[in-house]
Amino acid sequence: MLRIALRTLGIAVVVLVLLGGAGLWWASRNVVATAPVPPENRTAELASMRTLPGGGSVLGFVGRYGSHAWLGIPYAQPPVGELRWRAPQPPAPSNDKHEALAFGPICPQIASPFGGVYDVPQGSVAGDEDCLYLNVYAPAMTGSDAQDAGLPVMVWIHGGGNSVGHASFYDGGRLAQEQDVVVVTLNYRLGPLGWLRHPALRGAGTSADDQSGNFGTLDLVRALEWVRENVAGFGGDPANVTVFGESAGGRNVVSLLASPRAAGLFQRAIVQSGGLYTVPPADGERSVDDAPPGMPGNSADLVANLLVNEGRAQDRAAARQIAASMPADELARWLRGKTPEELFGGYGRDAFEGLLEFPDVFADGAVVPEGDLLARLATPDGWNRVPVMIGTTKHEDRLFLFADPRYVRRLLGVVPRVQDPDLFLATSDALATMWKATGADRPADAMWRTQPNVFVYRFDWDEEPALLGLDLGTYLGASHAFEIPFVFGHWDLGGQGNVIYRAENEAGREELAAKMMSYWAAFAADGDPGRGRRGELPAWTAWDGRPQAPKTMLLDTTAGGGVRMIDGTTTVEGVLATVESDARLDTQRERCWVYRELASRWRGITRDDYAARTECAAFPFDAFPWQG
Repeated sequence: MLRIALRTLGIAVVVLVLLGGAGLWWASRNVVATAPVPPENRTAELASMRTLPGGGSVLGFVGRYGSHAWLGIPYAQPPVGELRWRAPQPPAPSNDKHEALAFGPICPQIASPFGGVYDVPQGSVAGDEDCLYLNVYAPAMTGSDAQDAGLPVMVWIHGGGNSVGHASFYDGGRLAQEQDVVVVTLNYRLGPLGWLRHPALRGAGTSADDQSGNFGTLDLVRALEWVRENVAGFGGDPANVTVFGESAGGRNVVSLLASPRAAGLFQRAIVQSGGLYTVPPADGERSVDDAPPGMPGNSADLVANLLVNEGRAQDRAAARQIAASMPADELARWLRGKTPEELFGGYGRDAFEGLLEFPDVFADGAVVPEGDLLARLATPDGWNRVPVMIGTTKHEDRLFLFADPRYVRRLLGVVPRVQDPDLFLATSDALATMWKATGADRPADAMWRTQPNVFVYRFDWDEEPALLGLDLGTYLGASHAFEIPFVFGHWDLGGQGNVIYRAENEAGREELAAKMMSYWAAFAADGDPGRGRRGELPAWTAWDGRPQAPKTMLLDTTAGGGVRMIDGTTTVEGVLATVESDARLDTQRERCWVYRELASRWRGITRDDYAARTECAAFPFDAFPWQG
């Protein structure tokens, strides 16, 4: 399942790694250096009253950083009943006054630490289909002042493999208050409720959007429409909106860059550890038993599994015959009658920490264009051309390898020990560098040809302490999602937060976080991170595809070399050449091990590419991990 999550570039923003007897909880959920404001202590603040253009008003409170916050604002009608698997609809008009003091329900998902769900049994289904709510954080000001503020707006899209996660992980108060921006976080439909294509759902009267299968993507579009209609009352400029997201959230930002439905709804985009990956619609509908096979988690097999679970068929083959005999309208009603628990049960319980293996972000031709996304980014009329910031972390995959028993074992089930340090580091370096090649440099070079304001970064902070004799700075380093607290300015990682963030690295962390928040906000303000929001930082220049030109901003503390520009382009070919010459890989088996890991995670090469490597013929793909 780890392979599945990585392949879809949809790693959740919450990461649990068991470090011996201590729990290292990597969670960006209301994470701050100060104590959060508990729900029972949130008191409505009269100065936060905001009137909505469509009717009604919302009343917020003063958050932990002194910002105003409004939680749990509906941006669409509940997607239930006949609205399940339909494009989201605007909320019904209302003249009510709403005290926006609590987060809305999370969207249905399998409960896990990866999704930040702790209050129900792990592995059960948590959440409510009535989940399309957003939260707004803005510098504290009166309603009259807000109307004239015209602040940049930053809309955050959470990660989680498009199958777990929720907006209440993220408190945008510090970013808003210190950088004079309005921050919006939101929930969107996940898993099969967010992305599902089936012929029975394309009945008479359905629109192209309804038929697309991209309901989660359409939720993001609807949220951006709400922002355009309402954010001025909170102090934001509806004509200056930045979408930003990490992991699956970053991938969703890319889908918005490509989507004609999102045209004009945002003016800048930030892609953090995302990727360019869409699914051909047919692959989401064909069974894995068909020729050619569909993707795992396809709708044909989901329906078959549901019929088996219901006791109407003994196996998938019999279930498929039953499904084929059902009229489309009957099958659609039957599917809409399934509870979220039943739907998620159609995927079994082998999902890695709640992350489902299922097709998502369909290249349907209406919501998401058909064809290769990279090629579209290189075409002037192929995408919503806006300034883009895009990047990765230096050690993306070390976190996942650290959780993999093939790389790290635990003595007595407690003390972590890396089995082969050279193989661990060489593999993780190749994976992370390939992520930069395919998830940052290659798309940046494509976009640069049609839109010059493209800015690339690499997050390098790796000043974690040692734990139980293991140097976390080496074996976790700048792992996947570790940049998020620096962007939001939060450090509370839950009960074991002091495992990573200690007094000895606090000064450096705060220094780097201040710079990163300033760069992110400056980019949101005018499409250029430049010298930061207040003009005092080292200049971050745009990507320049010419040889030896500055290309990437490294983000690190002063002790790590500081923030600084470097030149050079990371390429797939360059990464493969480095693997071939890496002195840490002593044997052909070890080199093929790394190639196989790259291919299995869809990182620069495919399974067919691996099969074509004659030097790896003695190491079959499906026999991994090999002995010896």
